[in-house]
Amino acid sequence: QVELVESGGGLVQAGGSLRLSCVARGATFIRYAMGWFRQAPGKERECVASIEKNGDSTRYADSVKDRFTISRDNAKNTFLLQMNSLKPEDTVVYSCAGEFEGTGSSRPIKYELWGQGTQVPVSS
Repeated sequence: QVELVESGGGLVQAGGSLRLSCVARGATFIRYAMGWFRQAPGKERECVASIEKNGDSTRYADSVKDRFTISRDNAKNTFLLQMNSLKPEDTVVYSCAGEFEGTGSSRPIKYELWGQGTQVPVSS
């Protein structure tokens, strides 16, 4: 059974930092491009960052550029989202996702694997 397991969410103050982790179990991790998505109530799911299979190429939403950093360790089947300078508007549920043989699309429909989601509350 293939699954993505997230960790690292939690309450943080505005201006603070948090790191989200996502571990892939039962999957050939190197064959998946990975993405971090977030969704606020009543809004569409947004891709905040994505990374190609070998980690050479990354993409960021304008809203998080220069604040968030995505990375992956294929030897550990793990990928990370380092979030700095957090803002109250970053308070949403974050989910990791895997795109089989993909390039790190920003479209959620391209991703076959999804984590359970983790809340990141940012207090002002």
